[in-house]
Amino acid sequence: MESLNFLDLFQGVNTLVQGFSTDPKIAFGRVFLIFLGILLLYLGRKGVLEALLMIPMGLGMATVNAGVMFFSAYDPATGMNIAAGQTQQLPGTLFVAPLAQDTNALVNILQIDWLQPIYTFMFSNGLIACLVFMGIGTLLDVGFVMARPFQSMILALFAELGTAVVFPIAVAMGLNPGQAAAVATIGGADGPMVLFTSLQLARDLFVPITVVAYLYLGLTYGGYPYLIKLMIPERLRALPMPVEKTRTITSNEKLVFAVIACVLLSLLFPVASPLLLSLFLGVVIRESDLPNFYELFSNTVLYGSTFFLGLLLGVLCEANTILNPVVLKLLVLGILALLISGIGGILGGYVMYYWSGKKYNPVIGIAGVSCVPTTAKVAQKSVGPGVIILPHALGANISGVITSAIFAATLIAFLLPMMQRG
Repeated sequence: MESLNFLDLFQGVNTLVQGFSTDPKIAFGRVFLIFLGILLLYLGRKGVLEALLMIPMGLGMATVNAGVMFFSAYDPATGMNIAAGQTQQLPGTLFVAPLAQDTNALVNILQIDWLQPIYTFMFSNGLIACLVFMGIGTLLDVGFVMARPFQSMILALFAELGTAVVFPIAVAMGLNPGQAAAVATIGGADGPMVLFTSLQLARDLFVPITVVAYLYLGLTYGGYPYLIKLMIPERLRALPMPVEKTRTITSNEKLVFAVIACVLLSLLFPVASPLLLSLFLGVVIRESDLPNFYELFSNTVLYGSTFFLGLLLGVLCEANTILNPVVLKLLVLGILALLISGIGGILGGYVMYYWSGKKYNPVIGIAGVSCVPTTAKVAQKSVGPGVIILPHALGANISGVITSAIFAATLIAFLLPMMQRG
């Protein structure tokens, strides 16, 4: 009987040990991502980062890079059968194979990888993004936008600065226009919109762009407060908002606004209509007094979709994917886009500050970055004690969702026909 190698019993350790001799970059990357995943989980648990995404994403990231095993029957990256008689063993996991394209191989993988059905039938076609948007829509009170439409949209437009600036930078760094547009939309801080745009314009980089986007969206909760402190002095952060005389906006008015906005934006930007319908359908459910639907979408659908989205993003952070050289560009461009958008939002806050005769708290500008409702909460937590800016921040936040959809749809409508002709 052939003696059994001790490491053969523990294939995760075996693949790691062999990796240090055959491909040290991937092996060190696996170790780094395991510890990074644990760190993200810890920071989510402590409330430093967004727990809803970071806890499942962090554990998924750590586990997928630990649970690498050897396959001798088929290539785990594509699902294709290895040639008969070939003795080469290929490392892979039992989680998901995002690169599978051959029909037979995909069906084979669907019977093996446990998260493959969610990836194939919900993630790679944007369905999970639409479900998240439906849930978000039920939580949005569009009355905040209707009460201050001018202020809210101005801040939201300024907060798209990252998308506008990073697009030409990405092209200059060697990405094609579709890839550049997809990574630039990270500046809109709207995860489902990034997912949808990358599916349309950069399918080859769909996985890393989406992973980078959601990884950084979680960091906005921990990073933007420092940007606010850096750009806005304490005396302005403590500026109280003047008392406003605003009339109560009825549910019927909100309902009419949602219907008109959905139809009009879909007429102008049909490429984004699935996400627009999902978002405003949630708003309509909220304002139509449908408690059963509201409970379903605001809790079960939203949190269920967010959980599996975070978990799937975590297991997509496999070292072979993340250590692709082009991903380094995406990491740099993604954080740059969110940084510039945050700066743009605060600049918009300063514009409103001077426009109002120095009565407007500029901290509200950060809420124009449409990470709903994270940036609105960041704005409220960053002001002085007793200062209430949340109603204004929520108006800018909801407007940010609309402007991110407009920017993404404009890029898709402009670039997609050019890419198809080319």
